[in-house]
Amino acid sequence: MPDRSQSRQTSQVDTRAGLDSQKVKLHRGTLVLVDLNPTVGHEQRGLRPCVIVSDPDVAGDQRFPILCVVPVTGKAGVGALYPSLSAGRSGLLKKSFALVDQLRSIDKRRVRHTLGRVERGEMEAIDVGLRLYLGLE
Repeated sequence: MPDRSQSRQTSQVDTRAGLDSQKVKLHRGTLVLVDLNPTVGHEQRGLRPCVIVSDPDVAGDQRFPILCVVPVTGKAGVGALYPSLSAGRSGLLKKSFALVDQLRSIDKRRVRHTLGRVERGEMEAIDVGLRLYLGLE
C-alpha cells in the first residue's frame, strides 16, 4: 500500500493547507488558486483560480487577513461582468473569464497557490465590471 503522506508532499498544490502569507506577497491583479468551499446556492465553489481585486495596500498588508477576489471560469459569459483572461503569464492554461458578479471576500488562508498575474488591460476590464456591478459609475 503506498504511503499517502509522500504523495501529498510531491503534489504541486496542497489543497489542505493555506499559503504562508508571511512569505508570499499577495498583490492586486495576482491570479491565485483558492478553495471557495463551503458555499451556498449559486456561489462558485471548489478549488479555482481567482483574481485579487483588493486595494494594493490592503492586499499586501499582513495585518489585514481578508482579500477581495473575483473567481475565474472557463465558460464564456457575455458583457462587462465577464471579461476574458488570456492563458500564459496569468498561469491559466486556456482562455478564461472573470466572474465579476461572484466578487467575494475571503480569508487569506483560503489561498493555496499563486499562479501568475493578469495583463494590465485585463485588470482594467475587471475594474470596469466592478464599477458597473457595484454601482460606482
